[in-house]
Amino acid sequence: MPEAVTIRRAAVDDVAFLTRIITDEEVAPFLAAVRSSSPDEIRAEIARGEADPEASGVYLIEVDGTPVGTMSFERVNRRSRIANLGGLALDPDVRGRGIADEAARQFQRHLISELGFHRLQLEVYAFNERALRHAERSGFVREGVRRKAYWRRDTWVDGILFGLVAEDIGED
Repeated sequence: MPEAVTIRRAAVDDVAFLTRIITDEEVAPFLAAVRSSSPDEIRAEIARGEADPEASGVYLIEVDGTPVGTMSFERVNRRSRIANLGGLALDPDVRGRGIADEAARQFQRHLISELGFHRLQLEVYAFNERALRHAERSGFVREGVRRKAYWRRDTWVDGILFGLVAEDIGED
């Protein structure tokens, strides 16, 4: 029987799981250095999304009702309906099963169809080959490079920019 992958907004009860996944030694090096990672920061991020659900949100990825990952969005342009996506983190024990790809497609449809965004964008460290492949598999188009934009792993690294518009998934 296939696994049921679902997404939902994170709640305060999810803070312990989110803290664990975001600080996991196999996950943390690939997330933005400025990402919320303490329980208090994560709680505040969840509260921001609850206060204005169309402006931001932390989401959980679940398989058969069990949390296995997270992702988030933040509105960056209200008039043009643009959201930045980020913070995709999956428990290393469930990688390689297509869970992140399915969750990303659900997230795209939710943000475009239900929250009314026209454009979704994200940025991936150039050294994160797994995330680069995931972005392309889940429908994002590679749009550019921010050359040597980030100090990570004791060196300057590029940021690879991706975008997806409503038409890419058949939405207006």
